[in-house]
Amino acid sequence: ETVKREGVDIVFAIDVSKSMLAEDIAPNRLEKSKRLVSEIINQLASDRIGIIAYAGQAFPQLPITTDYGAAKMFLQSMNTDMLSSQGTAINEAIELASTYFDDEEQTNRVLFIVSDGEDHSEGTTLDAVELAVDEGIQIFTIGVGKTKGSPIPIKRNGIVESLKKDSEGEVVITRLNEDILEEIADEGNGEYVDG
Repeated sequence: ETVKREGVDIVFAIDVSKSMLAEDIAPNRLEKSKRLVSEIINQLASDRIGIIAYAGQAFPQLPITTDYGAAKMFLQSMNTDMLSSQGTAINEAIELASTYFDDEEQTNRVLFIVSDGEDHSEGTTLDAVELAVDEGIQIFTIGVGKTKGSPIPIKRNGIVESLKKDSEGEVVITRLNEDILEEIADEGNGEYVDG
């Protein structure tokens, strides 16, 4: 007779691509994301949590655990230099999250994607969402940033040296893409939350 464990298994997939350095949300998108996740963790009790970082690829940060202290430590150390491949592969984050939910008995599975919604995975994202939903995973998305957009500062020792430019030498403006985040949450039986 197995006792049904209370609580939910929650995985946070946090976007650490360079666009998350944009300062349209203070102090910047990534720091704001970390605070939001920290606040969610503070409200949990018997839930297990895992953390994934993603940019051009997804990377396991913290396997599923009840150790909230460790989770916060990993959260604090996350930065945009931890992954060399740039871009934003939300699909890979979702696929990796699917492997995190290791407890067959646990039916409450939630994935939070914390991102500005820039997605370079060319339409494979919704396929990944569909597979996750088949695994019983509910997907919520948290949008961080402003739709009017912002340049990406390049800093050295906290001082802005320049703004990120594209190959044509134009300043890159990164915008919150709510459409893709809403679409992921709709398909994922969750909801979109404006961070």
